[in-house]
Amino acid sequence: MIQLGGLYIKLGQVLSVTALPIPEKYREYFRTLQSNVPNHEDWVTVVKPTLERELGAPLEDIFESINEIPCGAASIGQAHKATLKCDDARGEVIVKVQYPNAKWQVPADIECVGQFLQLCVWFGLVDESASKLSYEEFARQFLSELDYTNEMKNLRAVYESSLDPNAPYMKQRVVLPQVFEELCTDQVITMSYLPGRKFEEETKRQLSLLGIDTKKSFRSIVKESSGNVTNAEEGERKDEVAISSSSPSSQTLALSTKQPARMWKAKLTSIMRNVVSVDFLFSVVRFSRRIALLSQSATVKWIQLASSLSIVPVGWKTWADERQNDILQSMTLDWTEDAVHTLLDVHGYQILNQGLFNADPHVSDSFQHFPAFHLNIVHTTAPVLTCLSCILSFHQPGNILVDFPTEAGKKATIGLIDYGQCKQLTPDERVKIARLILSIAEKESDEEIATKFRTLGIKTKNDSTRFLADFGRLMFGRFESKHLDHSWHKELHKEDRVLYFPKELSMVYRTALLLRGLAMSLQYNPSVGELWRDHALEAIRKHG
Repeated sequence: MIQLGGLYIKLGQVLSVTALPIPEKYREYFRTLQSNVPNHEDWVTVVKPTLERELGAPLEDIFESINEIPCGAASIGQAHKATLKCDDARGEVIVKVQYPNAKWQVPADIECVGQFLQLCVWFGLVDESASKLSYEEFARQFLSELDYTNEMKNLRAVYESSLDPNAPYMKQRVVLPQVFEELCTDQVITMSYLPGRKFEEETKRQLSLLGIDTKKSFRSIVKESSGNVTNAEEGERKDEVAISSSSPSSQTLALSTKQPARMWKAKLTSIMRNVVSVDFLFSVVRFSRRIALLSQSATVKWIQLASSLSIVPVGWKTWADERQNDILQSMTLDWTEDAVHTLLDVHGYQILNQGLFNADPHVSDSFQHFPAFHLNIVHTTAPVLTCLSCILSFHQPGNILVDFPTEAGKKATIGLIDYGQCKQLTPDERVKIARLILSIAEKESDEEIATKFRTLGIKTKNDSTRFLADFGRLMFGRFESKHLDHSWHKELHKEDRVLYFPKELSMVYRTALLLRGLAMSLQYNPSVGELWRDHALEAIRKHG
């Protein structure tokens, strides 16, 4: 896949997190393609000549310095950090260069996908009309990544909108890079450098603080959360059935109680998932972990104080020194919830207010389990379209940065980069989407939600009102425990199936899907509809 590059690297990235039954050994190998895509283009023979040809001058005449080692590499290009000449006040920049062979390789790869879909149609695996529609949208979005001129225009437009004091960017401390048009071509984009580390690094640290294995699926996270709630009751039951005896009768009794105990645990866990909300399960885990961190922090402080009086063993002092960061870590757990709400708020503004948004707001492979799970539960709705659009979601390790201030009490800054996959919505499309979102946010009836969905042009086999309403809530509402129940989805799929899914909604849906995936991985369960409610109202007021 690495040698083939392009779409095949993306395919490996998708296979690393797909809901399909991929063997774990293969899945682990595919995961390396998420953040360890090698730079296979040589600086001296390929990258530097390309930059000088595109910019029309030797690099020494433009830059004070440029790092030959890329700060990021993707399937169609790579980025280098550079410093402009001393007399240029703009300082540090990022230079993004497209691989010379991408212009022909990407279209060729897309054609291969088209031929594969034709085979699927021929063998009856997918619907011909649905696959044709999905393939056209997939090809359009993928080819748009090659258009650096359009990406530069998108980035400029979003950057300029971020300067509006009424927009959420400044209020939420969200920044975007400024493009320098005189240093941009159809193969090169030069933009201001944004400090900070990748969002994925900080998020993985937050997940580890919560005791969450980032390699596990969203379903496993929720199941473990519900299991944690039952741990106390289970512990009491174990004490009751444990028998300290070596007699045959005691051993027989222990064996006889083992299986019922397992059945009891499974049944109770299932009941907890169905009765207790996902939000409650997540809050219990976060609260318990916060208490543990604060307790450990207090212990660290006590040991450090006592060590100054030489009344604690040396080993205790060493242990406390190793856990010094726990004091700060326990105070940053709230940051993740603020960050998730900020990202949803900004993207809701871009979609409903500006009509120009980044349709690919991803972090990394570790936080895409929810989209894969979501794809699995709505596979009868828009299978080919959703699958192909998900391929577009895994082309870089992450396009969100976070920069924590050195001064206490200040909010972290979030940087949004990479606007190659932007979607433009007309005012009419924004109003229709806004009405659907508002209907879900205000918990309207099935009939009201279904009507709003139909105005967007969705077509289903039976035109079921219940199906459309549940599907809409699943897209933009709060995730519920019943959504983990396979029988619920089975009944929904029996009710109806999608024949046509509106293209203008597919990219909005994917954006919400990726951001919800991030939130759920961090054990937050937001309602996209509720968070976008004000933006929806504003869109209706302006254009409705």
